[in-house]
Amino acid sequence: MNRAYKLTVKDLKYNTSNAVEIAFDVPSTLKNTFKFIPGQYITLEKELNGETLRRAYSICTDPTSRSLAIAIKRVNEGTFSIYANEVLKAGDVLDVFPPQGRFTYKPINTGNTIMAFAAGSGITPIISILKTVIYKTNNPFTLVYGSKSIKDCMFYEELMDLHSKFSNRLTIHFVFSQQKEPEADFGRIDSTVVTSLLNEYPSKEDLEAFYICGPETMMTTITDSLIENNIPKSLIYQELFTTDPLEPLKNVSLEEGMCTVKVTTDDEETTFVMNKKQTLLTAALANGVDAPYSCQGGICSSCIARVTTGKATMVKNQILTDDEIAEGFVLTCQAYPDTDAIEIDYDDV
Repeated sequence: MNRAYKLTVKDLKYNTSNAVEIAFDVPSTLKNTFKFIPGQYITLEKELNGETLRRAYSICTDPTSRSLAIAIKRVNEGTFSIYANEVLKAGDVLDVFPPQGRFTYKPINTGNTIMAFAAGSGITPIISILKTVIYKTNNPFTLVYGSKSIKDCMFYEELMDLHSKFSNRLTIHFVFSQQKEPEADFGRIDSTVVTSLLNEYPSKEDLEAFYICGPETMMTTITDSLIENNIPKSLIYQELFTTDPLEPLKNVSLEEGMCTVKVTTDDEETTFVMNKKQTLLTAALANGVDAPYSCQGGICSSCIARVTTGKATMVKNQILTDDEIAEGFVLTCQAYPDTDAIEIDYDDV
């Protein structure tokens, strides 16, 4: 993750009035470096207004297309998203880190249905998975996609085109919160929508996997509903797109005092003293460590490290499994030291 490569913007196209799809020209010498699994993201780095920003964006193309593209939705006061939608143009060069991410398509050997739930820009990794399933397998695919309206629906025309070509295997349920349409539900993706959809499948054994991407509240609602309908948790895969960065700290008591930290990254060791009220990532960056990171909000998986000595508390985690946590893995952007000394290793992940 630590090294970025300069990629030229090949093309830009707007699939809504406030979302732009950006395709990159990947030279032949970097084709292997930028190979990706459907569902992964790339991290862009750019200096804007005197500040170096890193932002992670999911890849929206599928590997069979042999192209690398992302889609960025404009966010109010989102410095990078505004730049991408209003300033960036074909021919510009960006620093791009290779693909990462654990929210990836898991190939299956059955003919069972794969189901996905997405809201807003959460459709970006889902559409990569969807196209891979449709083009490369014979599995049925059911998508539930929530948006404000048709005009706010990213990839709407592409999805409709895919549906017309693969109507025997691709089912799409739109849920619009600000527009009533004859062929769509009105409101938001809630437990009623989930239960109603599952009732269309008398045998739950016909359902192979569930991919969920979007805001935290939606993801929690869908996951809880699936589990209440006897869907095994092991079949549910999630990627968080938005979260409240202040919420986790309300119910967590952080340790007082200072902590001696040893960080290993790229086979280099750095030792420093930090305040226990800081995250491990914040302190590492402040002390000149070239630690991997992207979102800094517990949403991506760029900053994962292993705690080899000492203990740390994560205030938020939607990525690591219980087994991985037991093995010492932490999201360093969400981890605060509990002990007076701690050692973390970014290489041992």
